[in-house]
Amino acid sequence: MQYGAIILLLQVVCVVHAAKTGRFWPWGYVVIFLPGFGALAYVLIELLPEWFGSVQGQKTRSRVVSTLDPGKRYRALTDQLQVADTIATRADLAEECLTLGKYQEALGHYEHILSLPMGDDAVYAYGKARAQFSLGRPQDAVATLDDLRQRWPNYQSADAHLLYARALEAAGRTDEAIAEYQAVANYYPGAEARVRYGVMLETAGRRPEAKTVLTETLAGLKRAPKYVRRAQAEWIALAEKTLKG
Repeated sequence: MQYGAIILLLQVVCVVHAAKTGRFWPWGYVVIFLPGFGALAYVLIELLPEWFGSVQGQKTRSRVVSTLDPGKRYRALTDQLQVADTIATRADLAEECLTLGKYQEALGHYEHILSLPMGDDAVYAYGKARAQFSLGRPQDAVATLDDLRQRWPNYQSADAHLLYARALEAAGRTDEAIAEYQAVANYYPGAEARVRYGVMLETAGRRPEAKTVLTETLAGLKRAPKYVRRAQAEWIALAEKTLKG
C-alpha cells in the first residue's frame, strides 16, 4: 500500500512538472498510462540530463521524444521559421521534412534557399536532388546533380554520388548507372554502394560480374567485426538474396 502511494505521488509530481515546463505532450500521457515506468522514464530522460547536464542524456532524450512525437522537431522548426526566416532554419526544416516523408515541402524549402544570394551552395542542391528522387522524379534529380557537378566541381560527397547512380538507374539509364555504381563503390563507406552495384549488374544480365562483386563484398563483411555486420545487415541480406537468385 505504501509502495502504491509513493508511485502515485511520483506520478502526480511528474505530471505537474511536465505541465509547468511545457512537456505535457507527450510526457503527461506517458506517465499517466504507464504507471511507474512512465514516471521513471520521465525522471531518467528529462530530469536527470537537466540536473547533471549530460550530453548523452540529452541525446537519449532527443531519440525517445522523436519516437514518441516524431513531429515535434518539425513543429518547432516551423514556428522558428515564422519568427526568423534564416537559411539555417529553413535548411534544418527541409532536412526534417525529408526525414518525415514530406518531400514536396522539402523541395520547396531547398528551391527557396537556392534562390537566395547566400543560399547558392552545393549542399542545398544535393538536398533538392534528394527531395526530387524521393518524389519519384529521378530525371529531375539527375539534372540537378549534373548542374551541381558543373557549378561546384570541387564538391565531394559519396552520398551524392550514390544518389546520382540510383537516379540514373531509376531513370532507365542502365549503362550510365552501372558506370557510376562502379565508381562510387570504390570509395563509399559501408557495403551499400557495392551491393547496389552488384544488384544492378544482375538486373542488367551480367551475372558473372554480379556474382564476383557480391561474393567479394560478403567475404569482406564476414571478416569485419560483429558491430559492423550488424550495421550492414540490410545489405548483407540483399547480397545473399541476389546471389541465390
